[in-house]
Amino acid sequence: MIDSIIAFNKEFVASKGYEKYLTDKYPDKKLAVLSCMDTRLTELLPAALGLRNGDAKIIKNAGGLVISAFDSAMRSLIVAIYELGVNEVMVVAHSHCGACHMSYSHFHEQMLARGVTDETLDTIRRCGIDLNQWLEGFRDTPDSVRRTVETISTHPLVPRDIVVRGFIIDSETGALEEVV
Repeated sequence: MIDSIIAFNKEFVASKGYEKYLTDKYPDKKLAVLSCMDTRLTELLPAALGLRNGDAKIIKNAGGLVISAFDSAMRSLIVAIYELGVNEVMVVAHSHCGACHMSYSHFHEQMLARGVTDETLDTIRRCGIDLNQWLEGFRDTPDSVRRTVETISTHPLVPRDIVVRGFIIDSETGALEEVV
């Protein structure tokens, strides 16, 4: 698959397919969107929000979560605010998310089947990583959105004038429902 992508890329560059995407690093709408990495949202999310290339910083991870005040999603938001001029943040979860009901116990058996040993997992635990917490999803999507919005809004490095709002997007129709 990667080799076919590389071949496509060479043709894309040669035919100057990139020209319609040219922009700079600063989001035109001064907006950051934190959302899920779900493939259904790849084109649906920006289309449903009316976003074009260059309009917003879109940060994606499993579940569209900030799982701790100093995780990579929060780091990206801090950079977007201070370095790139973002002044509004949308947290956009979605319907039928795979991170809903996700758990370490589910992954544990798969990890063992693919060659990760319990010894390796124990070493990770001894380094202070709680795999149960790190690989935990959520049970209630609206509650997850509320918690993520609160974590961002109350973060000690986020200026009080930053607007943070939370939504759930229907992963089929793109309809937005505001949660907080």
